[in-house]
Amino acid sequence: MPWIDTHCHLDAPEFDTDRDAVVSRARAAGVSGIVVPAVGAFDFDTVRDLAHAHGFAYALGIHPLFVDRARDDDLAELAWHLERHRDDPRLVAIGEIGIDHFVPGLDLVRAERFFAAQLKLAQQFGLPVIVHVRRSADALLKHLRRVPVSGIAHAFNGSDQQAAVFVDLGFRLGFGGAMTFDRALQIRHLAATVPDHALVLETDAPDIPPHWLYRTAAQREAGETSRNEPAELPRIAATLAELRGWTLAHTADVCRTNAFAALPRLAALMGAAPR
Repeated sequence: MPWIDTHCHLDAPEFDTDRDAVVSRARAAGVSGIVVPAVGAFDFDTVRDLAHAHGFAYALGIHPLFVDRARDDDLAELAWHLERHRDDPRLVAIGEIGIDHFVPGLDLVRAERFFAAQLKLAQQFGLPVIVHVRRSADALLKHLRRVPVSGIAHAFNGSDQQAAVFVDLGFRLGFGGAMTFDRALQIRHLAATVPDHALVLETDAPDIPPHWLYRTAAQREAGETSRNEPAELPRIAATLAELRGWTLAHTADVCRTNAFAALPRLAALMGAAPR
């Protein structure tokens, strides 16, 4: 069963020592497609090079947690890269972009300005977006109602009502390792109840490890690691299958079809047509 990881930070330093092995394990696990989103102008070339080196896809954008350290002209640099690579079939989205209301001390006015500007670039270049949603669904929706774009709401953890609005606007909702925790009641509820066509799978590797990789703060201080990998996607998908009452094969088919619908260039890249 071919799986698609719609969100993996393969460029992260956590993978610097064994990146090729990480890719090999993912392929051995059946993960045939990976989308590598950028987080800032400093890694636009890196994610593109990785996608081309390994046969994957990439997205370009400025992450809300990196907006405060970004230069004002990074938006112009993003536009330049989008124009330069607009015919690159591996460039499938603008992302990771968004607003974060969880981390304290961020300049939210600046974050909203960067988000709004990147939505306009998505519109200009005809690309979907991969949005970061962390306690910020309403703030994001305010902008998304003004700029009609679609894409993926990454690591979604909002209310039922917020989920319905994202879906009505044409977004798919990303589910990953957090869904595997029994105590993640709202995420598991959403994974079980949102419309079939709204579901995509992701790891956010090396972050958001599933419960079998999770380490407490004390364990981490003792040197134990909890790095997530794209090879974990099929086991994460088994949780979704259980929550939905589906077979694993049906889960793979639905989520793959949805990923292609959310990211049309990915469908063309992998030799499929969105349904």
